[in-house]
Amino acid sequence: MMKRLFPAPLLSIALAAMWLLLNRSLGAGQIILALLVGVLIPLLTRGLRPLPVRVRRPGTVLRLAVSVLVDTSLSNLNVVRFLAFPSRRAHASGFVQIPLDLRDANGLAVLAVIVCITPGTSWAELSLDRSVLMLHVLELDSPQAVIDHVKQRYERPLMEIFES
Repeated sequence: MMKRLFPAPLLSIALAAMWLLLNRSLGAGQIILALLVGVLIPLLTRGLRPLPVRVRRPGTVLRLAVSVLVDTSLSNLNVVRFLAFPSRRAHASGFVQIPLDLRDANGLAVLAVIVCITPGTSWAELSLDRSVLMLHVLELDSPQAVIDHVKQRYERPLMEIFES
């Protein structure tokens, strides 16, 4: 019964507290509205919540985070070089189609975040069957190198974290 009324209890508490903070009032009317917001919004949005996540390899999470930090830092330097010295542009931009083995929705969401926070790359499209990712790369030297990089540095660890 409690799980049906409060499908996300922490979200309910956070919403009620946020309502009270934003309204800067502890009046009876605001408390009632905060409780209504805290109960109704999680109930109405229950179907929009992502699948539950069960992280299986915390060590892999740490290694992936370090890889993303290193790759993002290097990409930042490359984009600065690209913007500061456009005449020294090494390669044209382009699209790469990356075949994916990762199928977990949460893993794909994390992959999207990683790709989008890495300067010089952007997630262009995911096939309907989730088997191919189209990635835009600012300077594309070797499509195969990009494919290998994404699969080794990001997809394989994400599969260990979310699917094994």
